[in-house]
Amino acid sequence: MNQTMPENLPGRALQSRGASIAIRRAEGQVPYRDALAEMDVRNRAIAAGEASELLWLLEHPPVYTAGTSAGEGELLDPRFEVVEAGRGGRYTYHGPGQRIGYAMLDLTKRGRDVRCFVHALEGWVIDTLGDLGVESWRSEGRIGIWTRDIDGSEAKIGAIGVRVRRWITMHGFSVNIDPDLSHFAGIVPCGIAEFGVTSLARLGVTITAEEWDRALLARGEAFLNMLPENPDR
Repeated sequence: MNQTMPENLPGRALQSRGASIAIRRAEGQVPYRDALAEMDVRNRAIAAGEASELLWLLEHPPVYTAGTSAGEGELLDPRFEVVEAGRGGRYTYHGPGQRIGYAMLDLTKRGRDVRCFVHALEGWVIDTLGDLGVESWRSEGRIGIWTRDIDGSEAKIGAIGVRVRRWITMHGFSVNIDPDLSHFAGIVPCGIAEFGVTSLARLGVTITAEEWDRALLARGEAFLNMLPENPDR
């Protein structure tokens, strides 16, 4: 059974505008289906007012996940388990060396604006990468977070995929710290065949998952403040 750090320890919550968002950091790899099941339970609990909002930072064993727009021809080599994710987007790979951030936030308190939420989530990753010395950006018409690879070409370093149910967000982002990049060859990542995939390690940035989490959380309040308030719910 996966062991996780308890929620709401001192320093284990994000504070914004009087709201407290719990932070959970998983120790060890969380099977993707288990994560889906837990997100489903948490979504219902937040909607019912029975649980706090949550940012869950974790890593999965190797898996290919299919979003609602995944095309059959984009699964090239199903060498790993393939799971229908229920989120938006197409095929994505998750595996060791990749950091996942699942954000379960209540948008009834945050403007009910899904586009704004996705934009803020992208900005959070981009700003964190910038703090680590890696320039990255959004690209019109291409989902994900992009940067300049070692050969000068544009390459994806992070993926974004979300689902919103009962105005509670699920899923979130992934960032390639030091995964086996050959594993991406089994799919057309996010349906974009003409661009490659890179990682922080490939770009010469050596960082642990814990160090990434620390850098990300340092930007957490700024991320939350990008979301509009909706006090009327």
